[in-house]
Amino acid sequence: MHCPSHPSVNTSRHTLLLHHNSKSSAAPVSSKPFSAHRTRSFLFVVFLSFASCLGAHAQSQRSRGAVASPSPTPTPAPLLTRTSTRHETRRFGYGGTFTIYGAPEGSITVEAWARNEVDVTADIELKGGTEEELAALAAVNNFTLDEDGSHLTLFTTGMHDRKFMKRAAKNFPKKLLALPWKIDYRIRVPAQLDLEIYAGRGALELINTDGALSLNAGESQASFTLSGGDVVSTIASGSIRLRIPINSWRGRGASIRLGRGDLTVELPAGFNGDVDATVLRTGRVENNHPALAPRTGVASTDRQLRARAGAGGATLAFEIGDGVIRITQPASDK
Repeated sequence: MHCPSHPSVNTSRHTLLLHHNSKSSAAPVSSKPFSAHRTRSFLFVVFLSFASCLGAHAQSQRSRGAVASPSPTPTPAPLLTRTSTRHETRRFGYGGTFTIYGAPEGSITVEAWARNEVDVTADIELKGGTEEELAALAAVNNFTLDEDGSHLTLFTTGMHDRKFMKRAAKNFPKKLLALPWKIDYRIRVPAQLDLEIYAGRGALELINTDGALSLNAGESQASFTLSGGDVVSTIASGSIRLRIPINSWRGRGASIRLGRGDLTVELPAGFNGDVDATVLRTGRVENNHPALAPRTGVASTDRQLRARAGAGGATLAFEIGDGVIRITQPASDK
């Protein structure tokens, strides 16, 4: 059988011809089953012929070496990694405000200590294809400290800041903009210092700070050990674990919000305070603290808890969009 040069075109012609003949021929009712059978048989033969031609064509191409095996995808060269550590200290007393603008990716740990100083240690990790690229990245991805009276600000500079790049690195190679980098901060501050923290993606840890706290972050696995202050924290997704090591919160209270994830609150056995916990969409509130009971006259559901422990006190408000809020006591108190 001769294989047509364009099987798909000829097959379409046969199909159209059959369709045209079926419309133009007025066959008697008794001949319809036979005509349908003949049409199906003809289409089946056309299909077999078409498949046979394709197989013969592929075999011919293979015999001539025209069909080559696919070439393997080249493996990109591994990136070089450079990690450097920078340390800065500023004398900064109690009562001031310290603002931290973290890197798009990287952890931030803030711990209170007894000195009137802010101590910053930054581990800067860069990745590039060559030593020249690493040098270009090191020139822009860093941080600065700016002091203005009672306000100290840590700015993370880098490729994520367009204004900075236009001002400080006009001829920066565009191919380097997509390379990964991160900065991990370890910071010690006076306990009564007010904090403002803006973070991207990475772990967050706050330890024993007592001043006012305003925190906004993208994606984080956060751990807070706090005893007081005026706390307002918002994290888009991840998890939060709040540990309160004392029996009464020192300060006006706390408002901790999480868009999506799990929030765990650990309260000591003898805690005194009020707790408001709310799940806005999907999830539940799990109250596993034996001393925390719903407040009188306030209804509670599986997605909302209005409770009091002991004699009551400062209000701790917890809110998530989707996830689980768990309220428990530390294992050492059980």
